[in-house]
Amino acid sequence: MRFNVVKNTVLLFVLGMISCGNFSKEKIESLKTEESRDKRQETRDKRQDPTTNNQQPTTIVGANQTDAYLPLLKGKRVGIVANQTSVIFKERHETRDERQETRDKNQETRPKTQDLKPSTQYPVHSTQNPEPNTQHPTPSHTHLVDSLLSRNINIKTVFAPEHGFRGTADAGEHIKDGVDTKTGVPIVSLYGDNKKPKPEQLKHIDVMVFDIQDVGARFYTYISSLHYVMEACAEAHIPLLILDRPNPNGHYVDGPILEMEHKSFVGMHPIPVVHGMTIGEYATMINGEKWLKNGVSCELKVIPIKNYTHQTAYSLPIKPSPNLPNDTAINLYPSLCFFEGTNVSVGRGTDKQFQVFGSPFLDKTKYTYSFTPQPNEGAKQPPYQNKVCYGMNLSHTKKLNGLDLSYLINAYRATQNKSEFFNSFFTKLAGTKKLQQQIEDGLTETDIKASWQQGLDGFRKVRDKYLIYE
Repeated sequence: MRFNVVKNTVLLFVLGMISCGNFSKEKIESLKTEESRDKRQETRDKRQDPTTNNQQPTTIVGANQTDAYLPLLKGKRVGIVANQTSVIFKERHETRDERQETRDKNQETRPKTQDLKPSTQYPVHSTQNPEPNTQHPTPSHTHLVDSLLSRNINIKTVFAPEHGFRGTADAGEHIKDGVDTKTGVPIVSLYGDNKKPKPEQLKHIDVMVFDIQDVGARFYTYISSLHYVMEACAEAHIPLLILDRPNPNGHYVDGPILEMEHKSFVGMHPIPVVHGMTIGEYATMINGEKWLKNGVSCELKVIPIKNYTHQTAYSLPIKPSPNLPNDTAINLYPSLCFFEGTNVSVGRGTDKQFQVFGSPFLDKTKYTYSFTPQPNEGAKQPPYQNKVCYGMNLSHTKKLNGLDLSYLINAYRATQNKSEFFNSFFTKLAGTKKLQQQIEDGLTETDIKASWQQGLDGFRKVRDKYLIYE
């Protein structure tokens, strides 16, 4: 309404001035530009008002809420558990319409000469999860370590999980201690000689910060690192501050419950494959269920996410590990990771990791899609390197709201030598011997999932006690 009044007033004024011969062509164009600017501002005002168009307020991660945690770190000697995902965003995620509006505005204001100056416009977060530029981070975010150092926070040590501080190491690759070349801060690997911080590594630390983006699957090892960090902090009487982040697979709970006789670093607790909790919620459950050694409890404080529920769609702006390059891979990961315990590849050594699966041993008359793994980031020696694998391309699959066992079951049925399909790692991933036996016995996905329900119902009751978000 406001825009229409302004528009009509401007047009009448322009017509009147033209009739008097007092307006130049340049002045008319100037007024049109001003009118267009008013329209864009009105559109922005509407978008910033959550009551308009039922727009959801922006999700704000714990790391961005500096006022809530900086007072807890001032004057303290700080340790940080971090990787490439531990960032503070400089601007919120933009919608597709807002990105188009920014491009239109840049086009309008772009110089007409050939010698264009470098753009100072901050790039927006891509919904396709671009590779993090670990050497020269994009201006859309600042690493937590860099931010805290700039605020004169005394960081003594960075503790790095699987894949390392910069997130470039292969899955399972042994990582050595070192020094961050950018900041000079010592780095202790939690995926090398020891997975738990040693007492001597904590003696000069007053408070520990944990800021890692998780993907919500039991076999994704960041929650195992969380367990050992909590245990070490509890034993050393060091408080742990968790800067919470959304769980991209937090909208469902599914899978067999881990039997503790099969406990390993890819499954430490009696939980299902998909637990539906954030790191902050999960930490409170570790404490509350007395899962730490000797039942010790870690002094814990969680900086919660603002404007978030477990049904909030959240696209990760930085890939959480080398072989989860985008939202589709992250969504398929809990279902496809079972293949890591078989002779079937999940696309390591391709550009569609955890979006395809295949093997030289699958029936190529049934599986017509093929790929040939080659060494790349996160897969220096991929399974079946230089060999043609036959399987499926799932990169255009609709978002899953539960585990999909059909890929695994059908691949087993189509393999040439069934006795070589599974390996010993499968039981660690499944957390039970039953799943392999059920597949070998020919049970359907419906039958297998029905056998999980009693365990899932029990877990949900435990989980409810520790939820921070709806």
